[in-house]
Amino acid sequence: MFTRRRLLALGAALPLAQRVPAQDAYAAARERMLREIEADVRATARSTHRDRLADNVLVALRKVPRHRFVAPELAAAAYDNRPLPIGEGQTISQPFIVALMTDLAQPKKTDRVLEVGTGSGYQAAVLAECVEHVYTIEIVPALGRRAAALLKELGYANIETGIGDGYLGWPEAAPFDAIVVTAAPDHIPQPLVDQLKPGGRLIIPVGSRFGGQDLLVIEKSADGRTIKRTALPVRFVPLTRER
Repeated sequence: MFTRRRLLALGAALPLAQRVPAQDAYAAARERMLREIEADVRATARSTHRDRLADNVLVALRKVPRHRFVAPELAAAAYDNRPLPIGEGQTISQPFIVALMTDLAQPKKTDRVLEVGTGSGYQAAVLAECVEHVYTIEIVPALGRRAAALLKELGYANIETGIGDGYLGWPEAAPFDAIVVTAAPDHIPQPLVDQLKPGGRLIIPVGSRFGGQDLLVIEKSADGRTIKRTALPVRFVPLTRER
């Protein structure tokens, strides 16, 4: 269980304006990324039921410095609309997918959200711009420690990180308004469904690495039943379990 090795809750936040300068060396690349994301959103609207991103999601994507979440030698490609390697056999997800998963979670300022699969920390940072608090779990210790240090450096005091088996969720902090999973199990983890609030949403890719995966939106009704729909075919790294 991840709690025996939980990482620190992060320290005091910097004002949001200090996180990313209004104008910086990556501003033009970031705007190009946003245009490409919006084009992808329109192109997939029939499947995802989303023809535009919510304003708070767009603001978050414009604010979070994606170039800080990749290796320095990849910084020039950080705002390309594609995944990039982050080491340990893992990737930072394509910006369109990060945007879509965040939007499908319908984040609100009062929400408490769980992310399974911290990776680089980028998805957690985007979520943190939209919600009250983010809990994020990573099973690979090196990635978890690196992301925790970077998120602290960037001033995200509303993110708590942990290392452990994300399949089991974060029961001590549950229930959650939304859960976003950034690696693909071959079935829907029941602990994550159990840790959703009534009315909550689980955004999760499900399927095998080579047999096809679908991004699912699972809503929990007031009586505990779930409603599932497929948003999009996707390809994620497999969800790793503790042995």
